[in-house]
Amino acid sequence: MSCFDHDQSRRAFLKRSAALGMAGVAAPFVTSLGAIGEAAAATATDYKAMVCIFLYGGNDYANTLTPYDQASYAQYLAARTNIAHTRDSLAATLLKPAQALAGGRQYALAPTMKSLLPLFDGGKLAPILNVGTLVQPTTKAQYLANSVRLPPKLFSHNDQQSYFQASSPEGATSGWGGRIGDVFQNGNGAAALTCINASGNAVYLTGRNAVQYAVGTGGPIALLNNSRTMYGSAAAATTLRSLMTAAPGSLLGDEHARVSKRALDTYAQVSGALAGAPVANFPLFPTGNSLADQLRMVARLISVSSELGAKRQVFFVSIGGFDLHDNLVAQHPALIGRVADAMKAFYDTTAAMGVADKVTSFTASDFGRTLQSNDDGSDHGWGSMHFAMGGAVKGGRLYGTPPAIGNGTADDVGQGRLIPTVSVDQYVATLASWFGVSDGDLRTVLPNIGNYDASSWKLGFL
Repeated sequence: MSCFDHDQSRRAFLKRSAALGMAGVAAPFVTSLGAIGEAAAATATDYKAMVCIFLYGGNDYANTLTPYDQASYAQYLAARTNIAHTRDSLAATLLKPAQALAGGRQYALAPTMKSLLPLFDGGKLAPILNVGTLVQPTTKAQYLANSVRLPPKLFSHNDQQSYFQASSPEGATSGWGGRIGDVFQNGNGAAALTCINASGNAVYLTGRNAVQYAVGTGGPIALLNNSRTMYGSAAAATTLRSLMTAAPGSLLGDEHARVSKRALDTYAQVSGALAGAPVANFPLFPTGNSLADQLRMVARLISVSSELGAKRQVFFVSIGGFDLHDNLVAQHPALIGRVADAMKAFYDTTAAMGVADKVTSFTASDFGRTLQSNDDGSDHGWGSMHFAMGGAVKGGRLYGTPPAIGNGTADDVGQGRLIPTVSVDQYVATLASWFGVSDGDLRTVLPNIGNYDASSWKLGFL
């Protein structure tokens, strides 16, 4: 091994060891604040936030955004007679876009998503049709002939969650949200507050240098019981802090001490800032809704972004339960209704704060599901329907190509599993470009984007 290789390996070891060094006393994201950074590619002068809303388990696309025109609805009903919405129940959530879809195609939101209809009508919500993981543009003929590269382990939850978040299957070491954080973190007053996770671990927010900071629904996660006491003792807290932050004179120990100090200082900084944004000032969120609780915390953090010196922030929230092989009719309406209600409350809160045009939220999921029912549920699929929301979104219309409905169509690889016609890369490129990522940096953030013609990178919904 050359001296250069040895030095690179040593630094990589120190970086990863420092990030994990306090795993015994704190949540992994709080402890990983010490990762060694590199120069950021961009410095922002204004504020923008992106919020990924991940629906774990694979959301059922057909009962989220449902075909409504008579011919399409008939095909939808034929494929899932026992789990279909009735057409009458969809009348109140029919989307009436400013630009009609070709062929008279129409869609309606799930009845329990009615709270989002005013956002669509007001031009703040945009459905994006048939989005999914791809390596390159793919037709059914190419899929059947195995003549193009495909995402590995299609229809696998863990791998497709990872591929959606990172462009790589399970085991990925960085996600595209974190790689966007790499571009901007050095332009933020506190680099550690660029990528913030309100729901636990996700490769999405891990960058090559940027690391994710964890918060709970009540605020940042403490290394100590709080910043001042440990089991009621200020002296014990002071002693432990000194032990954690004292540099012992070794490379690994010194880095561990720097990580500890940074984590403690960041906790104090965030806690102090949030004290000026009390929970009572965010009354629009529904209770008993875990996703709403996470988005409420995101809104609180956005409200103190200037105090924290943040110019660009990438957030992650999530809700699970969408792997509905059965009981779809009993469970999916309430699940997707909670998503809609939380999103509407979040948008309304950002509007009340005067920052709606600076915050863009979007949905993501492992994959869609089969159109054909699987007893009283649906099976793992591929392409799905997603939503972008915010003041900068060019809503009131649908983006992408409406897929053919049924089994055996040109868009189907079996049981109504859709071959995506919009790749995650194109979906993300549109979001990232609005965020301020240059076309050159898009190739780093999204390693597969170069497989698409540059004219198709941006879908136009921002």
